[in-house]
Amino acid sequence: MIGVAPPAYDPAAPTTANTLPVGAPATVRAYVAELFRRHRRAFVLLITVNTIAVVASMAGPYLLGALVERVSDGARELHLELTATVFVVALVVQAVFVREVRLRGAMLGERMLADLREDFLVRSVGLPPGVLERAGTGDLLSRITTDIDRLANAMREAVPQLAIGVVWVVLLIGGLAVTAPPLALAVLLALPLLVVGCRWYFKRAPSAYRSESAGYAAVAAVLAETVDAGRTVEAHRLGTRRIDLSNQRIREWTAWERYTMWLRSVLFPVLNLTHTTVLGSVLIIGGVFVLHGWLGLGQLTTGALIAQMLVDPINLILRWYDELQIAEVSLARLVGVRDIEPDAGDPAVAPEGRHVHADQVRFGYREGVDVLREVSLEVAPGTRLALVGPSGAGKSTLGRLLAGIYAPRDGRITLGGAELSRMPAEDVRSHVALVNQEHHVFVGSLRDNLRLARTDARDAELWAALGAVDADAWARALDEGLDTEVGSGGLALTPAQAQQIALARLVLADPHTLVLDEATSLLDPRAARHLERSLARVLDGRTVVAIAHRLHTAHDADVIAVVENGRISELGSHDHLVQADGAYAALWRSWHG
Repeated sequence: MIGVAPPAYDPAAPTTANTLPVGAPATVRAYVAELFRRHRRAFVLLITVNTIAVVASMAGPYLLGALVERVSDGARELHLELTATVFVVALVVQAVFVREVRLRGAMLGERMLADLREDFLVRSVGLPPGVLERAGTGDLLSRITTDIDRLANAMREAVPQLAIGVVWVVLLIGGLAVTAPPLALAVLLALPLLVVGCRWYFKRAPSAYRSESAGYAAVAAVLAETVDAGRTVEAHRLGTRRIDLSNQRIREWTAWERYTMWLRSVLFPVLNLTHTTVLGSVLIIGGVFVLHGWLGLGQLTTGALIAQMLVDPINLILRWYDELQIAEVSLARLVGVRDIEPDAGDPAVAPEGRHVHADQVRFGYREGVDVLREVSLEVAPGTRLALVGPSGAGKSTLGRLLAGIYAPRDGRITLGGAELSRMPAEDVRSHVALVNQEHHVFVGSLRDNLRLARTDARDAELWAALGAVDADAWARALDEGLDTEVGSGGLALTPAQAQQIALARLVLADPHTLVLDEATSLLDPRAARHLERSLARVLDGRTVVAIAHRLHTAHDADVIAVVENGRISELGSHDHLVQADGAYAALWRSWHG
């Protein structure tokens, strides 16, 4: 079978360290086996009710074959009333159990889908934060939306229907073998054609569907990045370049869509030819056997009807197996997170004190490209440190390293003498908290959103935390107060209010070391200044590393570190650095003047 070649570009091929992995076949098989073990009772029940439904469906061909046999033998008493009664009973049994098959199949599919979603969420949340940050928005978004949607249909329909189809075919061929063994062999004449066609298709389909999914992820990534960085794109006049890149990704994706559609256009005619071959071989061979007296006319009738019944389950198997090829790709992308070893850390590594120390740290997001170079820094407990410098200098990256989000490529970052990269993630978060510009409001009440930081917090503590971040005024004005539903479908909070909720969670979490990465950027300058003064009172005595472009934050800090080109070029107090008349003094004059 010769046809169009697949697209030259394979979006699935370039796999970098900055994307979440795709699950290996062994990982996918292990997860599927685990799902079936969890739901084996429901699966056995589905097979049982399906068996009863199929056996009842074969009553019609057997009754009609017996009737034809009696007529051909010249019988005068056909007992049509009994035949009709048995047929009606079998039809009722079939209808009842087909309903049970559909019901049990749908229930099994929904339960497996729920398990899959929960497993993916639990596993993703348990990953090291740096892994998810590096993966990017598009890759993660396509997995939790497109891949879940594709799997939803497979879990609800494909898995149950495939099991039903296999049982159906086995029982029909078994029934045919009992009725007329030669006709069962005649059915097998179509098997080579079916095998050749399916092998051709399934040899190409999995990689094509995998590339199609990766292509869609690439489209989602480039569109999400363009929207998120819209102002930057506009400021640097990158619109044409981003549009060209988007068009290129869309062309690559649609090329794979067309290729997979062409594969299906070859497979389906092969299936139709297989069905014709099955029925034709049964009728021709059966007819010859009847003419020679080796087979009864009733047996041929029953065999022909059963052979015709094979069309539906074979179509069912191949249709849903094809669907499973698509689903397998999505499943591999979802369970790929299982191939990432959770950063368990060493529970024995614990800080002795609150002293933060970075020693000759080097770090980069790509191999061979360092964002930070030989950075050394000491932050005494209770110190307010401000990181300032031009955009792209590495301030936010250094902040994430100090918060334990990333591990340095070279050098060490310690808290109380304990290396952050060796500590369990949960232990790190209990000591150090990072608040950046991205703030999330979850669906639920305002109280639920605040208690994410501390589940046992009382209402008085929640109001105190809101007051500490100047949010109690608008929160008390809400009709239902802390019970007000926020998030999607609830009260739409402004970006500034979402930021205040994030800061209130920080107050409730009560860590002793904080990294604030432009945590007040969504507030207007006057409100931000007021909020920072309020927070300063709440955070008194804690170690604070603040990353900001607004230099009034640096003015209030105990120590200022100027980051330039991945290095700390200046370190000291505001007055000291202004007097030194270096890079910080130039920044201060340009901002203050």
